[in-house]
Order: sequence, then structure tokens, then C-alpha cells
Amino acid sequence: MEPVERECWGEVRQGAVELYTLRAGDLVARIATLGATLVELHAPDHAGRPANVVLGAPSLEQAVAGFPGGSVIGRVANRIANARFTLDHETFRLTANEGRHHLHGGIHGFHRANWAANVGVGPEGPSVTLTHVSPDGDQGYPGELEIAVRYTLSPGGLELRARAITTRPTPLGLTNHAYFNLAGGGDVLGHQLWIDAPWWTPVDAELIPTGEIASVAGGPLDFTRPARIGERIAELETAAGGYDHNLVLADRRAPDAVCVQLRDPVSGRLLEIATREPGLQLYTANHLGAVTSAGGAEFGRHGAVSLETQHFPDAVHHPHFPSVILRPGEVYATTTWFALGTTPPGL
Repeated sequence: MEPVERECWGEVRQGAVELYTLRAGDLVARIATLGATLVELHAPDHAGRPANVVLGAPSLEQAVAGFPGGSVIGRVANRIANARFTLDHETFRLTANEGRHHLHGGIHGFHRANWAANVGVGPEGPSVTLTHVSPDGDQGYPGELEIAVRYTLSPGGLELRARAITTRPTPLGLTNHAYFNLAGGGDVLGHQLWIDAPWWTPVDAELIPTGEIASVAGGPLDFTRPARIGERIAELETAAGGYDHNLVLADRRAPDAVCVQLRDPVSGRLLEIATREPGLQLYTANHLGAVTSAGGAEFGRHGAVSLETQHFPDAVHHPHFPSVILRPGEVYATTTWFALGTTPPGL
């Protein structure tokens, strides 16, 4: 089989949607141009049996209808309070798509765009580079933004690298909204999770950060020692219905240091994440209804976990948070690495 294969997934208003299959060692990834989406990621268990470990739409029609999956989110991931911000003494109004707030780039964010694609095979492995131009005023954001996202698959895992430039100062903070289930089905409450995140950003009843940075020590958000995802999830009696929190990653770690480990004790599959981003949104698919993912596996509430490497939510309103402002002449660059392997099964 070729390391990169292309097929037409179907048509949308913006044109043909292409689906690219990358192969490296025992791993297989499928990426769609619609939303620059990671649709499938197949990895073997401890006995060498492969399974798709991410949720993805089984058809283009379901992807268009909003099937939860691994799209690139932007311009700014997560929430911006009151769908507005002030930059250089000018106020910008964004599309409000979560009540009065702005979420994940708006109604027609990057997850709705049909990106252009180029493929390559280099020493690191096969890759697909997806590009998109977001016009000045897109969803209310200033500046024309040129963005490129590259997925590269190697026998050890999947790298996601993004770069962007702008014609005007604008907020920019991307993530990938992949939903992981290392068992390939069922729920993730028995998955073991470790996150190198000593703090978190508390939120109000509408999930908007208060501006505080608080310790996770001793609470249900404390994954500084490995714990089952379902061990303390019942303590989170909030509007989130489970985990939906931004964790503050340790700021003294090396850029390529592993900061997240997710393990399924039954299959032995292990996911390790390294990122240059300062935060990580932990979300446990609290409102996921019954869905059938690409490959045929069925999932429901808490059927997957998102580990969204990101800048902090609502950073445009909190100057002490790491800045999300990109200015002309600067280059936005970020990399997240998803390493996949196995360990012996059992706790």
C-alpha cells in the first residue's frame, strides 16, 4: 500500500471534500479537508489488534451535520465572553453561537471550511498539509489570516504543526478537537489519565473564566498522579456535567516534554502528548448522544475524552493569561505531538 492515498469523500457547497489516508508502521490516519479533520486514527493494542481510537464521522453527510470529531478549531478555541473583545482601542463583535458568548471560532469557524491540501512523504513520514485563508472580518475577527496545518504520521505517532500570518492584529489560538477512546468503543471512565498540570482556570456558571488561576491539589481536577477518569467525575456537579475544564500545564517543562499520558488498561494502548501550548481543555463528552463512529463502533455519554492543547479560554479579556494576539510581521507557530504505543494490560 502507498503511504498516502487520496479519495473524494463527496461534495459540499465549497467544492469536493477529499479524504487522505496516511500509513506508517502499524498506524493509519485519515484526514478530511472539511475542517482539516482527523477522521480516523488506527493503532494496535498489546496483542497487535488494530482499532480506531478517535471518534469520526462515518460519512460526509454526518460530518456536515456536526458529528463530533477531530476538526481544527479557530480562529480562537474555546470561549470568548459576550462575543466581543477590544484590541488596540477598537472593539470587535464576534458571532455569538453559545448563548451570548462566542465558542470555537463561531458558527462558521475553521471546522466548517473546506481546506486545500498538498501531500508529501519525507524522512519523518507521510504528511498532508492543509491551507486556508480566513478573510478580514470572518466571524467578526480583524485581518486576513493565512494558515497552514500539517499532519505527519510516523510509526511512533501523529504530529500536528500549524503556522499562520495576518494582515492586521488579531486573536489566534488553535486546537484540534479530537475525541479519544483507546479501547475503540464503550466509555473512557476506566482510562487512566496523567496530566502535568498543577493549576486550572476556574469558571463561572456559563463556563467563562473568572481570571483566577487555582491549584488542582486534592480535587477532582488533580491528575498530577495517574487516576481513572471516572474516579472523581461525580464530584463535578456543574453545568458541564463532567470534565470540561482548562488545565494550566506546568510552565517549566521542555517544549518536547510529555505532559499528558492516557492509557486504557484493557487494551494496553497508551497515548502520550507533548505540546508547546500553555493549557489543555479536558472534556469528557458529557453531552454526547448515541453515535456510530467511522469503523462501526458505538459511543455514548463519556464515550471519549478530548485533550485539547490550547491557550487559555477568554484570554482576550485577561491580560495576565498568555497572549493570543498575532500581529503583522509575526508568525504564529505551534506543534502538538500525539505518540501512540502499548503497555502490558492491567492496572
